[in-house]
Amino acid sequence: MVNLSKLMENEVFMAFASYTTIVLSKMMFMSIATAFYRLTRKVFANPEDCAGFGKGENAKKYLRTDDRVERVRRAHLNDLENIVPFLGIGLLYSLSGPDLSTAILHFRLFVGARIYHTIAYLTPLPQPNRALAFFIGYGVTLSMAYRLLKSKLYL
Repeated sequence: MVNLSKLMENEVFMAFASYTTIVLSKMMFMSIATAFYRLTRKVFANPEDCAGFGKGENAKKYLRTDDRVERVRRAHLNDLENIVPFLGIGLLYSLSGPDLSTAILHFRLFVGARIYHTIAYLTPLPQPNRALAFFIGYGVTLSMAYRLLKSKLYL
């Protein structure tokens, strides 16, 4: 059985928990941002969502796509594709006993890259801003996976 009080004393795990909270909160914000853009631009994906704007053909005009809504949705999907692997690999990495300063560097780089990726996507900033942010975050996750496989796992 895992001793939770001992886990809470693990500085690397607590750093991981802190940065995970930040990046998950950012990802949750993206859901709210998508809903905000859908409502303010009156752009809906499902017929029942636009029922308050009329019935029949009048409501159908709100079943459409919008570039701004799609941009926010794609940024959110990109978060899902990158944050979920970070959570799994980062958890294992944080429990493997890495150096605190190295672990915090990994976590900060990832969170900073994800926040910058969102800013670059929504603003939009010209490429390669978004691509660089993506590859930094992806590289951080790969770095943690490599360190974990190299030092702690038995293959």
